[in-house]
Amino acid sequence: MPERSLEGLALSSKPLGENDRLLTLLSDQEGLTRLAVPGARKPKSSLAAAVPLAHLRLQVGGGSGLHRVRQLKVVRHYGQLGQRLETLAAAQALAELCLALVPADSAAPGMLATVLLQLGRLEELLKACGPNSEALAIAVQGSVHLLALGGYALPLAHCCRSGEPLEPPIGNWEWRCSLVPSEGLAIGAIAGARVVLNASELALLQRLLRPHLPRRRDGELMGPEGVWLHLLDLVESWCSEHLGRRPRAFKLLRTGFGAS
Repeated sequence: MPERSLEGLALSSKPLGENDRLLTLLSDQEGLTRLAVPGARKPKSSLAAAVPLAHLRLQVGGGSGLHRVRQLKVVRHYGQLGQRLETLAAAQALAELCLALVPADSAAPGMLATVLLQLGRLEELLKACGPNSEALAIAVQGSVHLLALGGYALPLAHCCRSGEPLEPPIGNWEWRCSLVPSEGLAIGAIAGARVVLNASELALLQRLLRPHLPRRRDGELMGPEGVWLHLLDLVESWCSEHLGRRPRAFKLLRTGFGAS
């Protein structure tokens, strides 16, 4: 196969042989691609920048089997997100979710742009010394968007049991809806439900389908930290049911808030 150009985000890497690295790249045109990066573990290698959370432009070549990176250029590196546990955990959770959702060697339109957008927001949060709760909110909203792009959208429009519209009556503190992971959201507090939401929590969850984080008029993030942790529980349960696993970094994200 002739050499080709690939642009994408490095999601994961692991040692390959004595000096090489095995890289998993997310790109629009190929979805997930596993690539050998020769000599990348040598400190002075020109390919040493092939590490997770790096946005890369690559020249790739090789015959049958594992293709090899010939050249690379770093477009942007998000490694500084590791300066705070919350931003690092949020970024890792989004990367893990991409690994679970995106097929190998198949186009994945929208995935790369979505995860790069969320990583950019985490970077801005870090530079602004913003509140940790925003990293949590970015992880939750980013997960909702990635799940929708991957074909596992949270069904937030209608009750999965009655078919009635899910229209949370704000101010009615008795109203509840329940997550039934194999079906969706059902109106009412159902015994044995994984997660039960009140009207305000559902309204906040539904707003996450929009491009931007929900904010009050003063610019502050809507919803207290505890509510965002509750929505993270819901996303985790949905991932566990439909993907067969949940991003391990969700647990790391919780530790930053004293939750388990």
